Amino acid sequence: MHSFQRSVSVDMLRGLAVFLMVAFHFCYDLSHYGFADFNFYHDPFWLNFRIVIVCLFLLVSGISLRLASINHVPGKHIAKRYFILLGCALLITISSSFIFPGRTIWFGIIHLILVANIIGMLVVRRPVLALVPGVILIWVGNYVQHDIFNQPLLHWVGLMTHKPATEDYAPLLPWLGVVFIGIFIAYVMEQTRLGRMFLSATIEAPIKKPFVFAGRHSLIIYMIHQPILFGALGGIKELL
Repeated sequence: MHSFQRSVSVDMLRGLAVFLMVAFHFCYDLSHYGFADFNFYHDPFWLNFRIVIVCLFLLVSGISLRLASINHVPGKHIAKRYFILLGCALLITISSSFIFPGRTIWFGIIHLILVANIIGMLVVRRPVLALVPGVILIWVGNYVQHDIFNQPLLHWVGLMTHKPATEDYAPLLPWLGVVFIGIFIAYVMEQTRLGRMFLSATIEAPIKKPFVFAGRHSLIIYMIHQPILFGALGGIKELL
């Protein structure tokens, strides 16, 4: 691939995650305003639905991190994206403190992607070494807990004995492991003919276009879709 060339297939995967996320949040908002009765905190369907969405976002994040490395994307471009992510993360924290009092988002998916990508830089050029740590991080994040991580300053790490009161929680463990595995998957794609075909696919079928568009504008969609959905449904609620 040439420098700065985007992978249509990777954009499509990210776009799929975006569509699933919007659907999830739409259903959440329906429940919030009483238009539906979904149990997002205990129903296995919704819990697993969220896991699928987060996994897809983070796998693509790891794949993209590796592709940026092999395509020699300049450090200033990567740093610019990290500063944008930092600004979005701060905006989410501040706005959620007003919208959801007592359930502020301190370390949600955007916060996680920012930190995980920075840490991922340590293994992005050693992708084979990313697999085992990735599996270990996932195992530790799912099966190791300790009271010390219940302290508010350590919530971002994970390993808590209970989930904190927040509208979005995506701790470093186990999710950093998924990013590491995404880096490894990108490496495997580079080494195989089928993988290279996947990465170099082009936009041909019209059905691809909305997914590619969503994938290429995922951050802005992430930032605006919930205020739009939340506001629209809130307005409808007031009218009824």
